[in-house]
Amino acid sequence: MRLTIHSDYALRLLMYVGGRPDRLCTIAEIAAAHGISEAHLMKVTHRLGQLGYLETLRGKGGGMRLAKPPEAVRLGALVGRLEPDFHLVECHAPGGRCTLAGHCRLTGILGDALKLFLGHLDRYTLADLLAPGADLRAFIPVSLEVSP
Repeated sequence: MRLTIHSDYALRLLMYVGGRPDRLCTIAEIAAAHGISEAHLMKVTHRLGQLGYLETLRGKGGGMRLAKPPEAVRLGALVGRLEPDFHLVECHAPGGRCTLAGHCRLTGILGDALKLFLGHLDRYTLADLLAPGADLRAFIPVSLEVSP
């Protein structure tokens, strides 16, 4: 099982924004803080906005903030909505051409494993990642932090 870069960036972005509830955050500052492409982060921001996780404001003084409380952001649901597919093997994919389709127990076993994986993530919320003692701001250079 491997998550895409899109999901990785989305989780990092939500942790960054969730850790700064008192102000708007910008794509530029988050990209600089994590050393990632602004273009990639723009796509992630757009998708998170579409899914209702972020509220974005355009223009001078614009930026983004969480659209829902961190306690309402279940990690399994988030990852499940962000990942383009979880076709662990060909028989899981629509139109997959496995000669064992319908006669193999592996499909069910892997399907159950995926449910367990997402179920485990769903035991946690964004709030768990932002809990006291999980302050990640110490790892981001001070020069990259924007004053509130």
